[in-house]
Parts: sequence; structure tokens; C-alpha cells
Amino acid sequence: MTTEERHRRIGEILRHREHVSVDELMAECGASGATIRRDLEVLALHGVLRRVHGGARSLVLRGENPEYGQREIEDHAAKIRIAAGVAALLQDRRHVWLDSGTTATEVARQLRQRDMTLMPMSLRAVSALTEGGPAGRHPELLLPGGSLIPGELSFRGPMTESNIRSLRFDTAVLTPCALNLGDGLLAHDLDDAAVKRAGLESAGRVIVACSGSKWNASAVALVAPLDAVDVLVTDKQLSTDELAQLTQHSVEVVIV
Repeated sequence: MTTEERHRRIGEILRHREHVSVDELMAECGASGATIRRDLEVLALHGVLRRVHGGARSLVLRGENPEYGQREIEDHAAKIRIAAGVAALLQDRRHVWLDSGTTATEVARQLRQRDMTLMPMSLRAVSALTEGGPAGRHPELLLPGGSLIPGELSFRGPMTESNIRSLRFDTAVLTPCALNLGDGLLAHDLDDAAVKRAGLESAGRVIVACSGSKWNASAVALVAPLDAVDVLVTDKQLSTDELAQLTQHSVEVVIV
């Protein structure tokens, strides 16, 4: 396994188990004890797990929402496909609002050499958009201001919402924390929901980027019903009934 593959496998194991030992990970990953211990230190630093003597303990099974580091290593291949699908729907020389989160960061990577104006909702997306230094073409960036959420490095608060609403975007790219056909788009907290709502309400078109793992997931704050969505980009293979319900809401579906 490569380092990236080991990290993803360790994160996947700790999604379902409260504790795993170094010896178990050595057998699972085919790696030495020294290599596994280095992996655990790196993953602990990124908020994926808690390092304990002889192994690691899950943070997810404590009942908390997964931290950015945990989410970043999950469904990564699907998020790259979704991001490419979103990028193909965006035209150059347009103004785009971009949500925060791991899928949004992948979208940012797809757009880093595009000729457009972007307002990203996280410093992680800003970093992805400016990778490679000053040489070459990069989008023009508008930063919303406001408060930064530790770990997520996303913008929140009244200043953020006000600055979003002071502009009009051609497209908003929204990445919900959860989605279901009854409630629509959901977020884990009210502050995130308010920022997402400001973005979609300030745009002429709304594209939702949502991996299959977000469907019918648990989240408490309502962002908007599906009637607010124009295009849904997902890796989920939808049933005929699900597609029919989305059509009733006039949602175009792109499956990647």
C-alpha cells in the first residue's frame, strides 16, 4: 500500500471500530510497526484519530461529527469525480460562490487555472486555488471575511453572511452535510446553514455537489428544500423513483 492508501484504510477501520492496535494495522496494511506508528502520528495531527498507547482510538464513534481530517480521506475518489463534474458545468468569466468542506476543496482544485471570479468559503479552498504559486492563470478571489472555524478553516458569522448577500453570483456551488428527498439540503449546525443559505440565495443558479454517503445522513439544520436546486452532481446510483422525485422538483441530475 502507498501512504495515502494506508491512511484511507486506517480512517475506514476507525469509522467502524472504537480502537485498533498497531499490530492489527501492521497485518491489515502489510507495513512495519515503525511505518504504522508514523501514520498514526500524522493522522492524529490532522484530527482523524486519537493516538493511544499501542494503537489508536476512533473520534467518530464518540458521537461527534467527523473532523475535516477524517472526512478528507473518505470517499476521496468519488469527491474527485464529483468535483470534475461540477467544474464541467461552470463557464469561464463568471462569478461563482463556493461552499466550504472537503468536496468544495476538491472543486477548488479543479478550478485553480480557470478564468473566473470565485468567493470561497474556506481558507482550505483558497490554498487549493492558489497552489503552484503566481505563475500561470488563477481565478480572481473574493474573500468574505468573518470568523474562522478552527480545523475547518471556514468562514462563519454575520459579517460573512452580509458580504455574501452584498453580491450577486452566476452560480453557487453548495456542498450539504446531508441530503434527503423529504427535507432537502441540511447542515450540521445553524451557523453553517446560514452561510450556505446566503450563498444559494445570492446566486442565479445552484449546483449541489453531494457524495452518496451524504444521502439520508444525520444533520439537524435545514438549509433549503430541493426546489432551490438547479443541478445535483453525485456519485450515487439513483433509483427510478428517486430520479422521478428529483424531476418533480425540476432538479437536473448528473451522476459521475
